[in-house]
Amino acid sequence: MKIEQLTCAIGAELTGVNLADAAHDDGLFAAIKAALLKHRVLFLRHQDIARADHVAFARRFGELEDHPVAGSDPDHPGLVRIYKSPEHPNDRYENSWHTDATWRESPPMGCVLRCVECPPVGGDTMWSNMVLAYEKLPEVIKAQIADLRARHSIECTFGAAMPIEKRLALKALYPDAEHPVVRTHPETGEKTLFVNGFTTHFTNFHTPDNVRYGQDFTQGSAALLQYLISQAAIPEYQVRWRWQPNSVAIWDNRSTQHYAVMDYPPCHRKMERAGIMGDKPF
Repeated sequence: MKIEQLTCAIGAELTGVNLADAAHDDGLFAAIKAALLKHRVLFLRHQDIARADHVAFARRFGELEDHPVAGSDPDHPGLVRIYKSPEHPNDRYENSWHTDATWRESPPMGCVLRCVECPPVGGDTMWSNMVLAYEKLPEVIKAQIADLRARHSIECTFGAAMPIEKRLALKALYPDAEHPVVRTHPETGEKTLFVNGFTTHFTNFHTPDNVRYGQDFTQGSAALLQYLISQAAIPEYQVRWRWQPNSVAIWDNRSTQHYAVMDYPPCHRKMERAGIMGDKPF
């Protein structure tokens, strides 16, 4: 296996490896996992593997989870089908900087995403290093957010376009989760900025230190949250991947955000994603 770093901040391409083999080779899997912790997102080409192999490899990291809105492959639970088509041009949940499913109490540890079909041009995906985003924050901001916590919502995102009854039922199944704004990576110990497109508001900002008048809370907290969310959009923290059929991306969901660029209608884009269960952020 060879590892080629793609940017100074994030991302590496693996060559000379087949994920079907890695699903059953302890040494090879360990090398891939070590590379993932170092580079945060890994890319591979020419992975013409069966869905069963895709699932078997992802399960080496942990148990898989379904998605309550996106459909899964009926023969392979946990393999979510993200199929975009010209018939649904407004299906744009992915073209926002986000960390997958932070509306869960325990968001995914990571994902293994394989391209089945993609446009000849366009439809790239970008990832951003949120450990670096935290490291580069001004010290005064780090001090201000050290103990802040925030809410993350599926109702306000995936549920927003649903009829009210379905939206409220979705929220009942998945109540808004609360997470620290600065998360500690459970394996590396790194601090990571942990707010994204699913984040709605801070839950403990309204304190005497932060709020003198109403504007300090309403405008002040909203401006701070938007400033923090915007850090993922800084190009120096990013890598961009151009898809081909049978390309694969493996990412650490705890230390990254990603953005699926919606610049390709009216084309099809079919991706299959195995999301790996994670732990409660601290």
